[in-house]
Amino acid sequence: MMSHVSEMWCYHWKWKLQHCLCLFTTYIIFMQQAVHGCYDCRIVLTDPSGVFTSPCFPSDYPNSQACKWIIRAPHGFIIQLTFIDFDIEEAPGCIYDSLTLDNGESPMNLCGITAKGLSYNSTGNEMIVSFKSDFSIQKKGFNASYVRIAVSLRNQKVIIPQVPDVDAVSVSETVSVPELSQFTLCFEATKGSSDDNDDWKVFSYTDAFSKESFSFGKTTEGHFLSISGMQCILENALPRNAEFFTGTFQQLCVVGDSFSGSIGVYAKNTYHIVYCPDIFGKVIPGNGRLVLGSNSNEVSSLNGDIYNFRLWNFTMNAQTLANLSCDVKGNIVDWENEFWSIPTSALKAENNLSCGSYLIPSSTIEPTSCANLGSLCQGGLFYRISITVFSSNSNSVSKVHEVVAEWLNRTFQNWNYTVYVVNISIHPGSIKEGARAKRSIKSFEVLALLVYNSTNNINLEEEEIRQKLIRNNGTMEGGYKLHTVDVDPVEKCLAEENPPNYFWPDTRPTVTNYTLCHGSSVQTASRTCYLGLQNYTSYWGQPDLRNCTENAADIANQLLNLTGEGQQLTSDKVNDVVQKLKKIVNDEEIDESLGSTVVTIFSNILNSSDSVLAASSSEALKTIDALALKIQFTGPSMSISTRNLALGVSSINSTSFKGGSFSVSPQNNASDFQIDFDKDQTNAFASVVLPPSLLRNLSQEEFEVISRAQFTFFNKNGLFQDAENPANLTSFVVACSIGNITIQDLQDYVKVTIKHTKLQEDPKPTCVFWDMNKNGGNGGWNPEGCQVDAESNENETVCLCNHLTHFGVLMDLQRTVTQIDPQNTKVLTFITYIGCGISAIFSAATLLTYIAFEKLRRDYPSKILMNLSTALLFLNLIFLLDGWIASFDIDGLCIAVAALLHFFLLATFTWMGLEAVHMYIALVKVFNTYIRRYILKFCIIGWGLPALVIAIVLASANTNASNIYGKELYGKDANGQGGDDFCWIKNEVVFYVTCAGYFGIMFLMNVAMFIVVMVQICGRNGKRTNRSLKEEILRNLRSVVSLTFLLGMTWGFAFFAWGPLTLPFLYLFSIFNSLQGLFIFVFHCAMKENVQKQWRRHLCCGRFRLADNSDWSKTATNIIKKSSDNLGKSLSSSSIGSNSTYLTSKSKSTTTTYCKRNSHTDNVF
Repeated sequence: MMSHVSEMWCYHWKWKLQHCLCLFTTYIIFMQQAVHGCYDCRIVLTDPSGVFTSPCFPSDYPNSQACKWIIRAPHGFIIQLTFIDFDIEEAPGCIYDSLTLDNGESPMNLCGITAKGLSYNSTGNEMIVSFKSDFSIQKKGFNASYVRIAVSLRNQKVIIPQVPDVDAVSVSETVSVPELSQFTLCFEATKGSSDDNDDWKVFSYTDAFSKESFSFGKTTEGHFLSISGMQCILENALPRNAEFFTGTFQQLCVVGDSFSGSIGVYAKNTYHIVYCPDIFGKVIPGNGRLVLGSNSNEVSSLNGDIYNFRLWNFTMNAQTLANLSCDVKGNIVDWENEFWSIPTSALKAENNLSCGSYLIPSSTIEPTSCANLGSLCQGGLFYRISITVFSSNSNSVSKVHEVVAEWLNRTFQNWNYTVYVVNISIHPGSIKEGARAKRSIKSFEVLALLVYNSTNNINLEEEEIRQKLIRNNGTMEGGYKLHTVDVDPVEKCLAEENPPNYFWPDTRPTVTNYTLCHGSSVQTASRTCYLGLQNYTSYWGQPDLRNCTENAADIANQLLNLTGEGQQLTSDKVNDVVQKLKKIVNDEEIDESLGSTVVTIFSNILNSSDSVLAASSSEALKTIDALALKIQFTGPSMSISTRNLALGVSSINSTSFKGGSFSVSPQNNASDFQIDFDKDQTNAFASVVLPPSLLRNLSQEEFEVISRAQFTFFNKNGLFQDAENPANLTSFVVACSIGNITIQDLQDYVKVTIKHTKLQEDPKPTCVFWDMNKNGGNGGWNPEGCQVDAESNENETVCLCNHLTHFGVLMDLQRTVTQIDPQNTKVLTFITYIGCGISAIFSAATLLTYIAFEKLRRDYPSKILMNLSTALLFLNLIFLLDGWIASFDIDGLCIAVAALLHFFLLATFTWMGLEAVHMYIALVKVFNTYIRRYILKFCIIGWGLPALVIAIVLASANTNASNIYGKELYGKDANGQGGDDFCWIKNEVVFYVTCAGYFGIMFLMNVAMFIVVMVQICGRNGKRTNRSLKEEILRNLRSVVSLTFLLGMTWGFAFFAWGPLTLPFLYLFSIFNSLQGLFIFVFHCAMKENVQKQWRRHLCCGRFRLADNSDWSKTATNIIKKSSDNLGKSLSSSSIGSNSTYLTSKSKSTTTTYCKRNSHTDNVF
């Protein structure tokens, strides 16, 4: 029983549930129909103002709505939207119900109630409002009003100020009026009907001294134009006793030419010339001030409005003025906001201005427009109808417009000819005084445009139209009577050639003419004859030659052929190709096909040498980056691979970004590369791994615009040329960027792995990135923000960087010491500075010794040694002070110090070479050479040659010595960190030519001299029988050592500091060369017998003091006798040179016999 009841109960509720579901479904259907029946919410709004609401407002809006309102205004207007009421479901980020406002610049989402009472302006003439709702929770919605606002001066007239300098309307101070000997001036103006004043000015121009130089106005004598104080009455051109300007705008153009003394006046389609001899040669001065109205209280301003004031600095003829359109801008002053300074109170927007752009609200009695007639207007015959209508009623212009429009439409309905009235304009007219006295009669001038479509080739004569209007005169309602009727056909656009080689025949208005492009048998150019709705005249539009120019794809294919295999490219050709590619990338829509062609062209360019690519490398890199940012693609990613360049672009979702990767690897049996996204490739040439935190520190605006990541791989590095630091790039180059934003100062590093282009047995890499801001915008390598990871090996380098850009790996040249570990670097630095300090002290001691004791510096070797010691002393002193001076960060001071260090280094090399030359003369030539002014010539060479080299180097810098000398970081570790600032040579070419090359020449010469001198010494010493073998070996060894330091042989260690011998030879180089001054003091000063005697005589006391009796002076015979012995006893080349050269220098004055023994001809230098 319970089971049966239970079953009945279940069946009962199932039945009820089915009915409930049915009722609920029916309710939903009807509700949706009711909701959707509120009103259509996807419309375009073009009225000057209006109101729109969310569906069903003020009731709650329905679910699942997708509404869109497009509010449009003519050009020159913006849209102002105001929310009168606003209540939409609120949520973070407006993720449920929302209103999206697109003002033409940056869309914004609105929800909640915050927008109530707020106004928003569009940036252009269109605003798009979108509204969406989800499946739950409804609110009241919104109620919005909109209005168009005229922002262009073309949609506004100016009320001429009546009080000078109070709310004055003047040309902006940013506009400079040049000196004018010729001009064309056009403007439109109105004059109040109640103003009987005949003494006024429309505008006034004063020079820099506030003297009026240019004005137009009227006096009792008539309308005048004043130039430089000379008035020209425009008689016969403008009426004297009647008013030219009325209540409606009248256009006036005035043309002035000081060379002919004539004034041209174009008014009411008529051109007059007035000769004014007084203005002959008169020039309107420049840099003055132009105001609308009068600039003084003596003459009043025109009581009316002014519009479309334009000024040119050349003359126009009658034909040009007749065809003058609104698009012809004044090249000196134009009717645009940026040319004028106008107070808001003087501006007034109107919808019937001749050059304004506006939309007329649709009306049932409004004439049909060509836009509605479609093709009927195309090629139709146009007639200009001019009518004068009299009325005794005091109706407004709008009322007259309504009556006349209805009458015209009714007149031409059901006629034998298919004609349409497509435009009407009405202006108040004037009537005779007699008629005005009889009764109050008003006249109106009506201008209408009629289009006739002659489908059956039936001619319609103007007179037939005129008679049709006259016959229907009685049908005009409201007491209006037709007074005069004129009908004229609208003229054709006359045949002309524009531009050259493009001929256009006579063409009817609204007809587009076509002709073949010049030099083409397929492509065509077009030109349309337009119909001006201001005065119903025809005029030519600009020729459309777009089809005559090659499209981007054609240009790219031509460039592809130009840069293809086998083509020899010069620097100029490469620059031209890069400029054309830049224009394509910047101006065109780039799809995958065009992008692939552009990448291939860049790949072809990379086959060129570095010197060919240097001039255009910076522009090429920027263009490649722009291409990666702009290329359009479908799907999650796209890639383009060529022989030298690979490009990959991947879509990313900023809200769900969890990191990513990019890799480039070789393809099997292919010269191109394989690009992979988010895949690990073990044999990849380069890879970039982006951390998940990459986008964490971005602003909200940057976060929202991110949509793609770009990757670029360069197989060749010719585009990466650092002019100031041409380091050895030993890897490929890979670039990575996110959208068009800068990523830097990351919390987690970007991991960049790059293969070496050649195996590095002892790699000491530096991770660098290409800094576009270095070297004056040309780019350069910068290690900042990057470091080498421990995973690096001889095949590849792993870089960890906190920013995104172009990455590469540099290997240091042998000029630097970054291959040395930090500990050895510190030791070498310590040795160098201590050694230089010691060397400076003992070089000074040597110099002071020879300066203090006159007898020591009598011979030539001593004087040469003094000069060498001077060069060494200053070399060591400047070297010790260099780092300290560099810390002041004064460019000029650093350049000076670097140049002085360079000079004294070359001077040291030169004097060491002169020591060798002197030894050769003294020991090999001996008695065969006499050199006049010996030391003077040596000084000129020793100090003048280095100075000449420095002067040439500085002169080659073209007043920019910072390219040659300056501050650089020396002593960096393997990771590019640490180091000290030092002022030295920055240019590699200068370093290797003037330092390495210069010393190389001196070194080779000194080695040769060293060998010759040692052969001489050993030969002479070998003849001595009174010395043991041990003594001879010791004497020769000491001679070798002394000569080694004197001739700078230890500087040659620099040539052997390569490869595995780098470190030991750097130690030898630092020790011996930094202590050169000490060794010279020991061997060529302290161990010399005559120096010891002078010290003992003058510096010692007691038993160490030497007696004053001296055997210093020797006869020539004694010197000759002992000269050979002194060679063996001497431990210095100075002693050798002293004895031999002393003998030579004294031979001519000491003994006649000696001279006779050497009676052969002397060699004079």
